[in-house]
Amino acid sequence: MGEHKSSKINQLQDLLDEGLLAPTSWLEKQGYSRALLSRYVQSGWLSSPARGVYRRPGPPLKWQHVVASLQFLAGSFAHVGGRTALVHRGLGHYVRMSGTETIFLYGPDVLPAWVNKLGLQEHFVVRNDAMFGNLRARRDAQGQLVDFHGEPLHSGQLAALGLQQMTWGAWDWELLYASDERAMLEVLQDVPAKESVHEADVLMQGMAHLRPARMAALLQACASVKVKRLFLALAERHRHQWLAHLDLSKVDLGTGKRMLAPGGKLHAKYLITLPADLDDQVR
Repeated sequence: MGEHKSSKINQLQDLLDEGLLAPTSWLEKQGYSRALLSRYVQSGWLSSPARGVYRRPGPPLKWQHVVASLQFLAGSFAHVGGRTALVHRGLGHYVRMSGTETIFLYGPDVLPAWVNKLGLQEHFVVRNDAMFGNLRARRDAQGQLVDFHGEPLHSGQLAALGLQQMTWGAWDWELLYASDERAMLEVLQDVPAKESVHEADVLMQGMAHLRPARMAALLQACASVKVKRLFLALAERHRHQWLAHLDLSKVDLGTGKRMLAPGGKLHAKYLITLPADLDDQVR
């Protein structure tokens, strides 16, 4: 009996990297009953930071542990994107002083209830990524990257989806993030309901390094006319050099006008109304 208990504990250490959060349902599939999990918590082999989720005692819990758990254990399509992806790559030179940082994840999945019950300083929000169709990736049960259809992905194919891996933590977890090109479009998805044009414009100012070929492919895949027009209008304001190499021949910009700011100024080329006080270059 003692050997079996020791074997189960050793197996758990192999299954669950230190720091990862494992839901009860995942652990039960690995052969750990709720009663056994309860005993492990009592003996200190596991901790339960929120109802229905467990982790091995280890380093202080950070928001990246949550992302790693969703991607590696839950097989979630959710990736770190939008403002969060840009800020944590040093590109968000302007961040609102709102106290609690919002971690923006993008994907088709609803977040498990425990995600925002861990006592972290950060708050998680998931945004639907439908405007990019099937440009999604996740990890399968073996930890390998696969696309929306379950086909294996290589690094070049991942980049074509507007996604990239960023290494984090003592275990060198490769977390899925939006590329800068995709993240900027994701920010614009929330304008004007949750992001202001002014905030988006400040972020766009730092986008001098965007890659025109990848940008054109994502603009072509993007289903939101508002996002595409706003992106191009803001990029022209900052005269980014890559604009001269951006092929828009296959990008559908729709017809008619789009209004983001009542009483604003209509951008003559992209027919989108921007705030009048953005600056005198907006016409």
